[in-house]
Amino acid sequence: MAETENLEDWVGKTREQRERIDTALPAGMSGALDRDDPAPKDGDPLPLPWHWMFFRDCTVQSELGTDGLPERGGLMPPVPLPRRMWAASDIKFNTPLRLGETATKRSEIASVAEKSGKSGQLVFVNLRHTILNQAEEAAIVEEQTIVYTEAVKSGAMPPARPAPEEAPWRRSLTPDPVLLFRYSALTFNPHRIHYDQPYVTQEEGYPGLVVHGPLIATLMVDLCRRSRPEVRITGFSFRAMAPLFCGNEMVLGAAPSDDGSRASVWAANHEGGLASQGEVTFS
Repeated sequence: MAETENLEDWVGKTREQRERIDTALPAGMSGALDRDDPAPKDGDPLPLPWHWMFFRDCTVQSELGTDGLPERGGLMPPVPLPRRMWAASDIKFNTPLRLGETATKRSEIASVAEKSGKSGQLVFVNLRHTILNQAEEAAIVEEQTIVYTEAVKSGAMPPARPAPEEAPWRRSLTPDPVLLFRYSALTFNPHRIHYDQPYVTQEEGYPGLVVHGPLIATLMVDLCRRSRPEVRITGFSFRAMAPLFCGNEMVLGAAPSDDGSRASVWAANHEGGLASQGEVTFS
């Protein structure tokens, strides 16, 4: 792919954002996740991984692409492939971000790699995000992988591998368009695959609206928070395996380790196929 010859030149590119960690967005996320939390107030710790609501990309409307995302450029390299997905993250939560305080996010492109797979050409962009709290401490460090792929062939949706059947902690729910809308609004996510039915089916070849990868990840962590509300979470990693679609039941599962220091987490589709898997670490 000739257009990708200079993508490695983007390695080391950085961006810095600064923002007050306000109470309005956490209140909205609590409602979207169907939680009965007390009203958030200044000084409260920001639940995890709710930092994804902050430091949002506010690219002007005229610079968005046909998929709703910013045109290739800015922090991200100009990858000439049409589909973009959040493939994985590995996050360390060193100390809580506090509501009402100002935080700084520093992002850097750590690597860019071009590969070929069963689905065709792939480009992986690995980013390193460091969020500093008001005391300039590294509160959150995240390694994130974004993957760009070719357009899907019509009807080409390989079956997901089976998810684990045993889940000491378990929750099922059916994502609907309202949940997807609320999450898109809270994270200022303009990707049309999450709200534009004609676009997602006719242009990207999916059978329906796609549930956000980070929403699935947030729900996996939320299952652990509901199951062990007294314990602080210090780490979370996940990998997206297959898409989930609006209107179909999804099942969240988690299995704590024998020593209680961590839990394996996953999300399954309505047919029992593995959509996402990860691990939550407890203090």
